[in-house]
Amino acid sequence: MIKTVVVYHSGYGHTQRVAQFVAEGAKAQVIAIDAEGNISEADWTALNEAHAIIFGSPTYMGMASWQFKKFADATSKQWMSGAWKDKVAGGFTISASPSGDKLSTIQYFITLSMQQGMVWVGQPAMNDGTINRIGSNSGVMAQVGPTSPAADIPQGDLDTAKAYGERVAHVAAKLHA
Repeated sequence: MIKTVVVYHSGYGHTQRVAQFVAEGAKAQVIAIDAEGNISEADWTALNEAHAIIFGSPTYMGMASWQFKKFADATSKQWMSGAWKDKVAGGFTISASPSGDKLSTIQYFITLSMQQGMVWVGQPAMNDGTINRIGSNSGVMAQVGPTSPAADIPQGDLDTAKAYGERVAHVAAKLHA
């Protein structure tokens, strides 16, 4: 059975909501990075046993949150041992601005994945005004206003997240069959 894990940091609940939809699509376990940038030993075990890992973080000031970066720095142990080599990878982010420099966060996830020897899965959905409305092919980008609650994230962004989770899990199943 293919195992997918979504690991994310959420500062205000917006990234958590997107993570839930990604995980639903991928039928994935969800791991939240805490406010200090940590996860448990059991979480590390789950990541090491996964066939696919989907990374998520809000985009703050044009980059992933410091909590996510602390987690990413801690993956140097996996890099040293090659533990994540050939796992499937994907990523998602959300910010308050339509651009918000979200691409920088997605590219950071791609770089982290490449350093780990992982296989990145892009977002193939065409922008139809609802699905992939921001038009990112590198991963999922969502947007909601700076004072809006997580419940206000556009349904199309959440549907995109769910479809992307399905795609990552599907690719993982093909590669690890």
